[in-house]
Amino acid sequence: MHFSQSVLFIFCEGMSCANGRVFGAESKAHERIDRAQCQNTCERDGSSGPQGISNCNVPGNRIDFLPESRTDGHISSTSNDSDTVAERDAGFHSEDQRSLDYLRQQTGPTLEEHSDDDDDDWEPSQDHAVSNKWFCANCTVGNFEDVLHCKGCRECKEYEIPRHSFSSSHIDGEVVTDDVDSKVIGSYGDLCTKEAALGNRTVIGFDERMLLHSEVEMKPHPHPERPDRLRAIMADLATTGIFPGKCFPVPSREITQEELQMVHSLEHIEAVELTRSMLFSYFTPDTYANEHSAHAARLAAGLCADLATVIMSGRAKNGFALVRPPGHHAGIKQAMGFCLHNNAAVAAFAAQSAGAKKVLIVDWDVHHGNGTQEIFDGNRSVGIMGAEGYSVNVPWKRGGVGDDDYIFAFQHVVLPIALEFDPDLTIISAGFDAARGDPLGGCDVTPGGFAKMAYMLSGLSQGKLLVILEGGYNLHSISSSAVAVIKVLLGEHYSFDMDSAVPSNAGLQTVLEVLQVQLKFWPILESNYIQLLSQWKSVSLEMRKRRAKKGKRAFIPIWWKWGRKRSMYHLLYYGKFYQSRAKRHAKCLHLNIP
Repeated sequence: MHFSQSVLFIFCEGMSCANGRVFGAESKAHERIDRAQCQNTCERDGSSGPQGISNCNVPGNRIDFLPESRTDGHISSTSNDSDTVAERDAGFHSEDQRSLDYLRQQTGPTLEEHSDDDDDDWEPSQDHAVSNKWFCANCTVGNFEDVLHCKGCRECKEYEIPRHSFSSSHIDGEVVTDDVDSKVIGSYGDLCTKEAALGNRTVIGFDERMLLHSEVEMKPHPHPERPDRLRAIMADLATTGIFPGKCFPVPSREITQEELQMVHSLEHIEAVELTRSMLFSYFTPDTYANEHSAHAARLAAGLCADLATVIMSGRAKNGFALVRPPGHHAGIKQAMGFCLHNNAAVAAFAAQSAGAKKVLIVDWDVHHGNGTQEIFDGNRSVGIMGAEGYSVNVPWKRGGVGDDDYIFAFQHVVLPIALEFDPDLTIISAGFDAARGDPLGGCDVTPGGFAKMAYMLSGLSQGKLLVILEGGYNLHSISSSAVAVIKVLLGEHYSFDMDSAVPSNAGLQTVLEVLQVQLKFWPILESNYIQLLSQWKSVSLEMRKRRAKKGKRAFIPIWWKWGRKRSMYHLLYYGKFYQSRAKRHAKCLHLNIP
């Protein structure tokens, strides 16, 4: 098969067709699916922000964003320096003038003056009566004061977020360089040896300055995308001796505007840069920024670009980008879904600049990577994701999807297509919000499940694998899952029993529907489709038998099922009540009842 495209996307999404909601949508209104053309997907319910996706399960369809007030990449904000804002708007096009005029008028108070003001929560529907609640430090779920353990993750009320000193994480000199014998400046110098120069090392991208990106503390509910996510992962890596220890750091830098313009429009880049002069701002109701956010977003994108370059050059075998803010929802012209710049897209372009002809991006975040798909769908210089068959979506039909369904989908959809595509670099948009206990994901994937998926993908691209952190909002889940994936990158051997993955009926049906759509673009899937189709016939036959039995029982009179129980219930609990009520009524009518 001849491949005219150079980038392939595979999305594993968490959805529910039963009730029409996406489980744990990061943005309450950033994705909407056209039921008329994609019957097997579900409609996201929305309240505000950019609207989302049509035909997400049909390969090659574009992502259409519907216009809505202040959700087109512009920001609503509070600024301390209107002169600085005026200086920054010189590069904007004329159609953005109205939004900039709005920003100039928003000269607001200082943080101290604003701290007592009321404001909407990051989730617009959130109840403001929270004075009698405490919020779990692990998952941010609200609980009543008399509850000692979180209802979301069962963590105790007194739980404290693990901390680790990052003083050694700032690197002033090169760590991974072209000259493998060069001396390394800084506290990590003893980690680099000639053995590491053989190219079989694992590199980590991290900079503590990304922790400065946070929502200004004035909300009644803590935002789930918070600096503690990285703190928890780094603490676990330090405790296990993985980093610092077994992995090698890559020095951080801000991505350049020229590199960003390969991914985003100039208007979007300047809109994010505009937040440097603002105490706080919002691109959408759930996508915040402060004065440090633009710097953090550029550091994150720069690290991802450099990790891809280092891996493609052979100076490292694989790597993990511990970055925030996340990126896979950020599109060409808009920031949304907690994301400012699209890190995976930046890494894909950097890999191609470093010599990669074909790049595979697997997004296992529970939310659809709409920004990543849109970027390559509309940019024909990198291999069009709008081309049919080069954007593969696996939309789950229900919540609670666990390891078996994910592994089953990888075995029968992801890996066959990936092997046929034969990429030069594989990028994982690793959202851990599908993990068990996540407050937004609603799925049930374990750290071992994420490790299995990473292990299966590590066999592609001659082992050249880049993992980029996306979502995940339960600190225990995200840290243990990230550690499990990094152990796979380090080559620790797991006893994975891939044959034990038995999917749920809904999972089997989803995989069959995806195979049916992708079969005309990837003929290699035919054998899997035929095999699973016969399996589904037996499953559906068993389901029909169960429904038939249930239907026969439905002819039994209802009173026969609950009559005796209900009579006993009323006799025990309502007998005295009815009798006393009858006496009161008779007294009013001047009747005598013994």
